[in-house]
Amino acid sequence: MRKQYDAIVVGAGHNGLTAAAFLAQAGLSTLVLERREIVGGSCVTEEIAPGCRASTTSYIASMLLPEVVRGLDLKAHGLRMIPCEPAVQVPFPDRDLIASWPDRDRTIEELKRFSARDAVAFVRVDEQLKKLARYLQPFFLEPPPDIMATGLDGLLELLRVGKRFLGISGEEIGRLVSFMTGSLGDFLDRNYESEKVKALFLANNIYGKHGGPYHPGSASGLLFHLLSGGDEGRQGFSGHVIGGMGAITQAMAAAGRKAGAEIWTSSPVARIDVRDGRARGVVLEDGTEIASRFVLSNADPKRTFLKLVEPKELPEAFRSAIAGIKMAGPCAKVNLVLAEEPRINGIPSDADLGRRSKFALVPSLEFAERSYNAAMLGQIPEELCLSLVVASNIDRSLAPEGKHIMTCFVQYVPYKLRHGTWDDHREDLGDRVVQLIAEYAPNVPGAILTRQVLTPLDLERTYGLTEGNIFHGDLNLEQLFFMRPVPGWSQYRTPVEGLYLCGAGAHPGGGVTGAPGYNAARKVLSDRARRRWGVPWVRRSAGLGAPSIQ
Repeated sequence: MRKQYDAIVVGAGHNGLTAAAFLAQAGLSTLVLERREIVGGSCVTEEIAPGCRASTTSYIASMLLPEVVRGLDLKAHGLRMIPCEPAVQVPFPDRDLIASWPDRDRTIEELKRFSARDAVAFVRVDEQLKKLARYLQPFFLEPPPDIMATGLDGLLELLRVGKRFLGISGEEIGRLVSFMTGSLGDFLDRNYESEKVKALFLANNIYGKHGGPYHPGSASGLLFHLLSGGDEGRQGFSGHVIGGMGAITQAMAAAGRKAGAEIWTSSPVARIDVRDGRARGVVLEDGTEIASRFVLSNADPKRTFLKLVEPKELPEAFRSAIAGIKMAGPCAKVNLVLAEEPRINGIPSDADLGRRSKFALVPSLEFAERSYNAAMLGQIPEELCLSLVVASNIDRSLAPEGKHIMTCFVQYVPYKLRHGTWDDHREDLGDRVVQLIAEYAPNVPGAILTRQVLTPLDLERTYGLTEGNIFHGDLNLEQLFFMRPVPGWSQYRTPVEGLYLCGAGAHPGGGVTGAPGYNAARKVLSDRARRRWGVPWVRRSAGLGAPSIQ
């Protein structure tokens, strides 16, 4: 066992593994420390019954960066993704059903069944959204604008950001601002007339966030879900991962090990060792001390700065800002092993496996808004928004013959219940999810062999997500881009020299993208090169501060 590394990564989630693999490829001796017995963080495949495996937390690959897939050669390490066809599918209580497809022409024909006017509007809106998303795409592969840069650094930063918007029109700037600040509900109401068409676009754009569809900023999901993903870099790509989502992180771990990185599981970090304002390594819970020149934390900002770093090592204003990050995760997960395949009302008798594998139960904008309002009052909503994936239809390796895996992502639940605790009401949530599914697939309740319910509290306890937030902090405008994790510290550096944030709490945020890990690794390599040339790292201030290379 070595006692000195160039870099230590705290946490083997997908961003931590991404950062470690790229650092190791660059020649740095790199160690990843994971508190659980498996790697993957919230991107894992786990056995929930004998011989039955599920993507227990994240469940669909939609924005995994092509640069990460190719740069780590994940396909060579076993990663295989099958496009979701349809991309989104919404059944309704009246047994009707609507779907969108990767093939735009097929989506247009589908929309015509509900509204000829909406089919025409879709072409216009889709072109506008994809063009705007292309302006945002480069920012996922680099730090956000450094608003604190001054002098020559400020000028260079202005040029860097400005070139990303060459050719953008004033009208497009207005649309971009509108999408980042406006509500999804208002946007859909302006552009579409059919309530079922609105439900289709609602279904893929609210998950994981606070706020109902009529809340400011909820329209931003329309752009983020049109960013390029997969090894082909297709806009709006979403895919089923063969072997479950854990196949992504297993491939990343294999790429890291091939490059020379070490990965230790069952090795929880108790403390990041900071002396004289600089990270010197980590101390494990068993007392083992491991030194390193750089430390990268894949943990969320609150866990990193309020639990792993001693208070005296951070400016009080910075700690206060970190404590103020909005978390309170609004999501849960229910995973089922079934004795028979779910039979969703409205699915054609000749439907292929793709059509029988992915559904969103969110029948209207008003339904979703009521669900959010109930959750914000600390209640388990009667009207839950569900995203269902019958993963075993696409990947038979997940379950023995005759058994089926269905995962249920649950949107709009409170982190803290108004009455009682999640330990008291965990199964109440599971019961409510099953009752809702039964309204669309009546055979499911009688087919359940195993049920796993993961509340926001379980996501915190098991997967280390503070307050159960799957994105390491809500994705709202005041917590995005140069505001993430807090103003002045959006460049992956922290007030502690040599300590970096590489998880979803850093820019560009959550989702299985690999972007924070990729960008943080590049920042470490850049700072390492500056050190070699004798350039001081940062100037720290007494307040929140802003890092600036001297």
